[in-house]
Amino acid sequence: MVPTPLTILVVEPDVLLAQQIVQDLEESGYGTTVVSTFTSGLSHSLQQQPALVVIDRLLAGESGLRLCNELRQQGYRSPVLLLMAHDSLDDRVACLQSGADDYILKPYRSDTFLQLVRLHLQPDASAQEQLRFSDLTLDLATRRVLRQGRAIDLTMKEFELLKYLMEHPREVLTREQILENVWGYEFMGESNVIEVYIRYLRLKIEDEGEKRLIQTVRGVGYVLR
Repeated sequence: MVPTPLTILVVEPDVLLAQQIVQDLEESGYGTTVVSTFTSGLSHSLQQQPALVVIDRLLAGESGLRLCNELRQQGYRSPVLLLMAHDSLDDRVACLQSGADDYILKPYRSDTFLQLVRLHLQPDASAQEQLRFSDLTLDLATRRVLRQGRAIDLTMKEFELLKYLMEHPREVLTREQILENVWGYEFMGESNVIEVYIRYLRLKIEDEGEKRLIQTVRGVGYVLR
């Protein structure tokens, strides 16, 4: 029996770009659905529950960021990738605040895009395990965090970042190590992406005023202690 391919929803108003993305995905064995508007993207995501959603930040008369935010508010928990034209710190913050897991920069490159899709859809071989540190528990099966009984929803990238920190407790991890192991590529320039994700991860796990666990080691990186 042939397994049903994972379906990816593409919300892209540019017809030529949408066609290229669909061709790349289908040649890689994924099923695809393509829509072009905020409304259709929202309804298809919630009704069909695709394995992953790709959203262009610039939708006709609407914002892809707002679509992502609306999906998260309505309970969609699978990975969301944003197509963005710029890579400034403000753009990264906006991406994270919207609830997106990651972003792809234009001009579109097939190899970079497919690598990111595979990264976010790869099965978790250790799905039955839990990681614990202090009063923090990370459940690899549900991709959730519990702190003192309080459930915390994380985006995939926040989850991977916390997982990496919890796999190396009390070990000072450099920014280069974190970027290479969590983002999957070598450290480049003065990227602030790690600081942005650490900031929002702290806001979530310290929401009730709990003790800070993710410590900054100035000039080096971060440590869980």
